[in-house]
Amino acid sequence: MELRHREMPLEDGDPVRQRGQRVNDEVGRAGDPLLQGTPAPDSSRMEAMAEDREPGPALGDGDVMPGGTPQRAGRHEEALMAELSELVQKVVKSSSWWERHGVDISILACSFLLLPAGFLCLRSAQATPFLAGVLTLGVVHHTLTVKGSHLASHNALTESKSWGKVWAIFFIELCSAFTVEQATYNHVKIHHGYTNVIGLGDSSTWKLPFLNRYVYMFIAPLAVPIMTPLVALDLLRNVEWKAALRTLCCMFLGLYCHYWVLLHVSGFQSPWSALLCMLLTRSLLAHPYIHVNIFQHIGLPMFAADRKPKRIHLMSLGVLNLPRNALLDWSFGHSLISCHVEHHLFPSLSDNMCLKIKPIVSQYLKQKKLPYNEDTYISRLQLFLQRYEELMVHAPPITELVGIQ
Repeated sequence: MELRHREMPLEDGDPVRQRGQRVNDEVGRAGDPLLQGTPAPDSSRMEAMAEDREPGPALGDGDVMPGGTPQRAGRHEEALMAELSELVQKVVKSSSWWERHGVDISILACSFLLLPAGFLCLRSAQATPFLAGVLTLGVVHHTLTVKGSHLASHNALTESKSWGKVWAIFFIELCSAFTVEQATYNHVKIHHGYTNVIGLGDSSTWKLPFLNRYVYMFIAPLAVPIMTPLVALDLLRNVEWKAALRTLCCMFLGLYCHYWVLLHVSGFQSPWSALLCMLLTRSLLAHPYIHVNIFQHIGLPMFAADRKPKRIHLMSLGVLNLPRNALLDWSFGHSLISCHVEHHLFPSLSDNMCLKIKPIVSQYLKQKKLPYNEDTYISRLQLFLQRYEELMVHAPPITELVGIQ
């Protein structure tokens, strides 16, 4: 397989840009730094949109094939994906409930159990216990809001759709102060359905070209706890009133409970000190969170909507794994760190199951001479600092698959 890049900044007259603009005009460009915010068409369709299905051929699946034989090459790609899916399905069927869901539920449960200790440590006048409380609450917050919300958006915590919706409301709205309908639509339907497709799932909502590289990479993440609820409030205009009312109540309850506990349990004397502590704990891991989300897609091949390859090539080319890291694995989950390729290929699997199928997926892709992108955190950080304007300011080049053997 040969990749050919076309340096092609998309102008207003470009049909790809027009298609992307139509989608983005419907759903907006503002985004929460976990589940990027473009408005969902209708909240009543949330469950249908949340299903992890590859979009149909409306955007040109199978158009990018060699030698004028798109159907034959397309069937070959579909056969590869079917073969890999069968291998993974065997592992899933042979796995216990503990492996499929229990491990990740236990991590979330342990995080809840650490909350009292974290709030009580903040009562101390000594620096060491106080800092321990800040670190504990910061890690717990990101475990619930990143790992919990991410798994809930994919219904990976349970096999019941009803309970899945309950967990989604709890983690996304109560804990994360965002809206379930928008989060599910944008993350599952758009980002996963059209990964690295220009104007759709190209991760461009992460870009803030008016910020320089150092402000974006090291200062802007501190604003994530403030921007998240503000973006959610703006997106509620596109949600039916019942869902919007529920979201407002959950967001207020989650934020106020955090504030109330800091005043009455942790013993903060003033509202401003409590709010400052909320900001500190909720932004503790915001830097790696922002970094991880741009490192794993931006800078990799991007495709025009009408010439995107089939799923297995799209995900193997456009997704990157980072090395395992104990802190980030716990608080973000394997599917966002070291198993991101596996997650994009099989998004309904839990973090633990993504880790379990990782050797199968990596071996299969390498055996079939398909890309399996891996890089270190430091290497990607250096790359983005060196090539910030190219990666985060300018329009990306369009990749074409010249030949697929």
